[in-house]
Amino acid sequence: MVSVIVPTYNRAKYINRAMDSVLGQTRPPDELIIVDDGSTDNTLEIIEQTALRAAFPVRVLRRENRGAAAARNVGIAHAAGDILCFLDSDDWWDKRKIELQLKAMLAAPDILISHTREIWFRNGVRVNPKKKHAPVNGYIFADCLRMCVVGMSTVMVKKELFTDYGLFNEALPCCEDYDLWLRVAREQPFLLLDHALTLKEGGRADQLSVIYRLGMDRYRIRSLCDLLESGMLTENQYLQTLSELERKCRIYGRGCIKHGREVEGRVFLVLPDKYRPMRGPVAPGMEEPAP
Repeated sequence: MVSVIVPTYNRAKYINRAMDSVLGQTRPPDELIIVDDGSTDNTLEIIEQTALRAAFPVRVLRRENRGAAAARNVGIAHAAGDILCFLDSDDWWDKRKIELQLKAMLAAPDILISHTREIWFRNGVRVNPKKKHAPVNGYIFADCLRMCVVGMSTVMVKKELFTDYGLFNEALPCCEDYDLWLRVAREQPFLLLDHALTLKEGGRADQLSVIYRLGMDRYRIRSLCDLLESGMLTENQYLQTLSELERKCRIYGRGCIKHGREVEGRVFLVLPDKYRPMRGPVAPGMEEPAP
């Protein structure tokens, strides 16, 4: 049984497109759960109108605004399916997305999570992602450290993953996917379906990636610190994580100082010292190149 979870907040302009892409799937989901995170526009009205055309149950959960992580967690808690798909309400899917991804998951029964390639648009024009954003297959822990390489709207997950690795961290206003995928990737392989089945449009001022763009590494740094303190990393994973923490703290700390926030900058520049003595030096080959 497949459940699709769509968190939304004031997405009246886009929610219909997202829902239509779910309604038009060649393998329809068994239910669609939309978590309205306190919208103040007419998002709910559009959801109710579009749901009338669905051939499967559409459940709308309304709640006060608490952010994307909390909204997804609510959807997970209410999902009846043992396979979960996530779709951000301003993204949309190729009509074969569920069919092809579910087939790949069923063919690899030990896999807990899979993802797909994406097609990106900016202001309605297709753009090519940079090479560093290319999704990867298999054990991707090292790839996940630098940035989030798993698109939220691309994933198909067995529900048991959240029992094993926890839910999205609701204390993070953004980067909650970066945080969770790191926890999972330290042990589990990610199956990449080598098809561009997820479509997304970026660059708008109302998107979290834009709202938190200047301070986004602050939340990634928090995730790395949590990971280092978890006691669950292997020796090599610890060294890789520490090296990435040093790199991010150096970049963010220097940026703070450059923009007149010297006290904050100094705090981040010395933050890695807290973790350095615990397991030894930075792993060979993980050093930051000299400027």
